[in-house]
Amino acid sequence: MGAEDKKSKVKIPRAVMPEQDAEARKGNFDEVALGLGEEAAVREASRCLQCKKKPCVAGCPVEIDIPAFIASIEEGDFMAAAAKLKEQNNLPAICGRVCPQETQCEEVCTLGKKGQPVAIGRLERFASDYEAAQGEPIIPPKSPPTGKKVAVIGAGPGGLTCAGDLARMGHDVTIFEALNAPGGVLTYGIPEFRLPKDIVIREVEYVRRLGVELKLDQVIGCSYTLQELFAQGYDAAFIAIGAGLPMFMDIPGENLNGVYSANEYLTRSNLMKAYLFPAYDTPIKKGRKVAVIGGGNVALDSARTALRLGAEEVSIVYRRSRAEMPARAEEVEHAVEEGVVFKFLTLPVRILGDEWVRGMECLEMELGEPDESGRRRPVPIKGSEFELEVDLVVMAIGTRANPLLPSSIPELKLNKWGYIDADPETGQTSIPNIFAGGDIVTGSATVIEAMGAGKNSARAIHKLLMGEEAP
Repeated sequence: MGAEDKKSKVKIPRAVMPEQDAEARKGNFDEVALGLGEEAAVREASRCLQCKKKPCVAGCPVEIDIPAFIASIEEGDFMAAAAKLKEQNNLPAICGRVCPQETQCEEVCTLGKKGQPVAIGRLERFASDYEAAQGEPIIPPKSPPTGKKVAVIGAGPGGLTCAGDLARMGHDVTIFEALNAPGGVLTYGIPEFRLPKDIVIREVEYVRRLGVELKLDQVIGCSYTLQELFAQGYDAAFIAIGAGLPMFMDIPGENLNGVYSANEYLTRSNLMKAYLFPAYDTPIKKGRKVAVIGGGNVALDSARTALRLGAEEVSIVYRRSRAEMPARAEEVEHAVEEGVVFKFLTLPVRILGDEWVRGMECLEMELGEPDESGRRRPVPIKGSEFELEVDLVVMAIGTRANPLLPSSIPELKLNKWGYIDADPETGQTSIPNIFAGGDIVTGSATVIEAMGAGKNSARAIHKLLMGEEAP
């Protein structure tokens, strides 16, 4: 490609994602982003430089051939684009919506050095949604049956990815899911307005059509032990149970009525459909003035859910500044547009009330030297105490490993935080035929990072089962 061609591509403006109007959307749970049309998608695809070194592929945890699928969109062959995505990604419509492309494939996009990077995520969503609109999904070819059985524990993004890949390699794969619906955090955690559940259902159904069996309401470590599954004939297992144990601040008042963990708050709304009350009779306190503690995507999901449930005022209370927030910039922008108030450099120290929450005592903070995370450490300002009037508090400060399954396998090595100790490249644990990946290994991370772990472990499990790699 000549220099002039490159210059002309830089000048093409990046596609703008159509969205619901902010005033309208904060009163409904419909998807905020509406997707690119065909003309806009082709124009955006034409911006791709088709780099020989493909830095975007190296930036993708599931190794999609990004230039190839984008080239198919530019040529108008949208089904070929969808097929190319599915060569590596079992959940493309989900990734196109919730993957943080701006810190991965788009961050290293060559075009981004001179202007704005190609909107890779928006094009991925476009191709996946186009395929779905045509009816029958594209089913990639599978290898012949190997006679080997693999148990995957957890039907979240890591488990679905590992299971789908292993099924395509010819293995007999069963997913055991503790909840009454598959999807993990995709179902119970991410709200409808960011990830409609019919998209999750569609992607899970695709994994099933690859040959994966799905068993719900199966709490491994309780319904069955992993040892019992091996006794039933399974040859290997992949543990992808996430890190679903909520964290609290350990401050006075956290036991008052009106204090939720983000896990419970979002699970009630998403999985248990409290947002559709009274069609679904799930109790949830809506709150008039809501405070959400935290600065990640889960905090923003909770705050925006509270708005849609009818709160008059919703505040994000975060002890650092905007620059240190781990949430996606796009989600912060959407929250601001919808009216969420951000109280930065603010630390809750006590929740006030008798039986029910009536307020929250806070301290003002200032930023000191960077801590082990690389972010500047928040330091309390002496004498800066003040009180916020709130009647609902959501704690969205992170999660920890649930010990139920790991504690049922004494030989399984854990680290000091209770996460499974596993090889970062393969997911191999201290037990030869048990692998693990996602949040149960790394702690809270992204959907696409869990998927990358599932893909890596699928390769390693296949090599082990086929005798290509010694246990």
